[in-house]
Amino acid sequence: MSLPIPIPSATMDDGTLSGSDLFTLDNRVFCCYLFWATVLVLKMLLMSLLTALQRFRYRLLALVPLRLRRKIFPNQEDLFFKNIEVQFDDPHVERVRRAHRNDMENILPYFIMALIYISTNPNAEVACNLFRIASVARIAHTLVYAVYPVPQPARILAFATMLCITCYMAIVVGLRTLSFI
Repeated sequence: MSLPIPIPSATMDDGTLSGSDLFTLDNRVFCCYLFWATVLVLKMLLMSLLTALQRFRYRLLALVPLRLRRKIFPNQEDLFFKNIEVQFDDPHVERVRRAHRNDMENILPYFIMALIYISTNPNAEVACNLFRIASVARIAHTLVYAVYPVPQPARILAFATMLCITCYMAIVVGLRTLSFI
């Protein structure tokens, strides 16, 4: 019968986390990342629903006259209503699709860079605030781009916030690993 191996505490003598503990629920930074990454994933999933909602916009409102209701479908097999043609250029649907594509182009690299950043054992307050600000910026970007469009510079500020945070994390990782090259 083997005896259990004692597990060392999550923190070392100098207060930093050991490498094996960086990606556990004992690490406050990792937990913060998990929470905000989950929020962003849910936001991205809701973008698909928002696209579908834009295709049926006003359909749910019985008070809206029939001529103002929309039924927009990009595929022939989706046309289960009579007298409807395939349509690819509806501005409302395309705006949401562009916002969703922009999310994928920016959030996915952010996820990877943030995980690499966590591996450098950053300051917990700084890292958690970066994750919070980046997530709120992406939510704001969706609101001002796809839900309720407002004039610039609102969208560019929200976009640039996450871009700057991702670049900052990349620079920190680069500087901390430069000595190993």
